[in-house]
Amino acid sequence: MKRSLFIRPTLTAALLLAGILPLTAAPQGTKGVEEFDPLAFPGKVVDDVIVPVPSEVFSVLDKLGEPNWNAELRKETIPNTSDRTKLSLLFGYTVAEGFVAVQAQDKEAVKDIGHDVISLSKSLGLSKSVLPHAQAILDAADKGNWSAIRKEFDQTQKTVRDTMEQMKDIDLSQCVSLGGWLRGTASVTSVVKKSFSADRAELLNQPMLVEHFVSSIAKMPGSTRDHDVVKSIQKGLASVLQQMEGAVDGFSKDAVSDIGKTCDNLLTEILAKK
Repeated sequence: MKRSLFIRPTLTAALLLAGILPLTAAPQGTKGVEEFDPLAFPGKVVDDVIVPVPSEVFSVLDKLGEPNWNAELRKETIPNTSDRTKLSLLFGYTVAEGFVAVQAQDKEAVKDIGHDVISLSKSLGLSKSVLPHAQAILDAADKGNWSAIRKEFDQTQKTVRDTMEQMKDIDLSQCVSLGGWLRGTASVTSVVKKSFSADRAELLNQPMLVEHFVSSIAKMPGSTRDHDVVKSIQKGLASVLQQMEGAVDGFSKDAVSDIGKTCDNLLTEILAKK
């Protein structure tokens, strides 16, 4: 029996950016997600989590109001590295940034991210599988076809994860998800802080999902689990989990800020040149 991970609408954004969505129904009476039924989504079940088609979930984001997504974009330089663990984390980060760029409807940002996707896929030895998606992203950006871009970013990440798993690199596939989740959560905490309320902050309370990531890291091969950045992520997730488990009476603005800082610090490590 699959464990039910309770989902709330704003966190849907973070999980979407990561390419991971918990398997459960949305709470009733929540604006923008009344018709949202994750159980009806196509996707692959991994442990207790279903990996859906993110392009379909974006219809939920479109109903959540209009945050300034341009302000959430990060135009970071992707470092050159031959470290496959770090490359996998960077790939997840980059695809998540692509989803933010789509929300911002920034054509140039989408094109830049499309080129980064191509570069990272070459470094990972996956360019043959990824290049058709990346080219489709660039072509759709020229036309401003946002729905097509969403679909291709979705398919890009799915192709990479599936290929890695076929190559028995399940730990690297999980790193793709971790990189994306961290970027997505950082973006969502930023949005919540800018228009804070206790109800909105509560959307970040997802301890069972964080436990899933902690468990995934614990099961990784020693070579990946002992990687400096992965060890930092494991420690950071423990801190985030502590914040969530301690939010018995709801999140404070400081708690939201702390979760955001943790994610930002981990992203800084992922993006470091070393």
